[in-house]
Amino acid sequence: MKKLLTLLAILTLLMAGCTNDQKPTEPAATPAATPATTPATTPASGKLVKAGFIYVGPVGDAGWTWAHDQGRIAMEKAPYVEPSTFLESVPEGAEATRVINGLVKKGHNLIFTTSFGFMDATLDVAAKNKDVVFMHCSGYKTAENVGTYFGRMYEPRYLSGLIAGKMTRTNTIGYVAAFPIPEVIRGINAFTLGVRSVNPKATVKVVWTQTWFDPGVERDAADSLLDVGADVLAMHQDAPATLQAAEARGAYVIGYNSDNRKFAPNAFLTAPVWNWAAVYTKTAAEVHNGTWKSEKIWWGMKEDLVRLAPLSDKVPADVKALVAEKQKAIIAGTLIPFSGPLKDQTGKEVIAAGVHMDDGALLGMNWFVEGVQGTIPK
Repeated sequence: MKKLLTLLAILTLLMAGCTNDQKPTEPAATPAATPATTPATTPASGKLVKAGFIYVGPVGDAGWTWAHDQGRIAMEKAPYVEPSTFLESVPEGAEATRVINGLVKKGHNLIFTTSFGFMDATLDVAAKNKDVVFMHCSGYKTAENVGTYFGRMYEPRYLSGLIAGKMTRTNTIGYVAAFPIPEVIRGINAFTLGVRSVNPKATVKVVWTQTWFDPGVERDAADSLLDVGADVLAMHQDAPATLQAAEARGAYVIGYNSDNRKFAPNAFLTAPVWNWAAVYTKTAAEVHNGTWKSEKIWWGMKEDLVRLAPLSDKVPADVKALVAEKQKAIIAGTLIPFSGPLKDQTGKEVIAAGVHMDDGALLGMNWFVEGVQGTIPK
């Protein structure tokens, strides 16, 4: 009898073990760290986000792509965001379509395409994948599952122009520009308006490179501007070549995209920079919560999507104070850079006194303001 009871006990334990294996314990949910504007939630209560990013340049450019990648890294800190994927140096055009399709096939439910030239490829893939959310940077086309996002970079551009106008001694300022699209033209104009507001005698010379990232071409363009007397350079490029040219030639330089002063420690004054985390964390939270809707995001300094990097010690105290004053006014909405009266580079008034350019006019800008020297290629 004793042996029989022992055998029954062993069988009972084995059966209990089998039952537990069939019903695993649910993992405990971890509270999600969401932005203040998003209702508190947990990973278990919403969709896990698997994000993919398409970059036009290399992450190591220390500029445009690097800044986007910093936003991606910040987004990944949310507990409902799975490890993300990024693909760098993707050509704009047919190759972009193939790459975006590849991300969809690998199960990404949120895809960011981070260059203007990816616009049509994004729309094409999105039309065939309605269950995926797409966000395109700097474009103007949307769909039910495609939104756009960009920043009012012209605001810190204007502020950087104040500094350049105060720091130049030759009254010749050079601007190394990528492509003649409204985004770049708008930045040149805002910068020039800042320059001329404090130094009406100064002019801004523009050289086009027709590339976002080509250090050799950018360096040649920067040197050509220094050769004609520019003592301050500004840039809309992704490589640090313009900064390096200014450093080598004893000029000042305004950077772009990120705080890239390390490339020109003696020449650097400041830089208009991006804080892409502001958009990426918001979008991921909305996809997780099921509240995402297509929209056209165009935020400025008020929303902290665009900033001005800390000013160099070479900028005089009175200029720093002026910039701080104007920055507060921009954030408050009392200073709007593109306000009339405004003249084009021929001296013709195009915006009347008291009139503010609307977003449509800003997004389609294809003319230069007074004080810019250069032409806009077709």
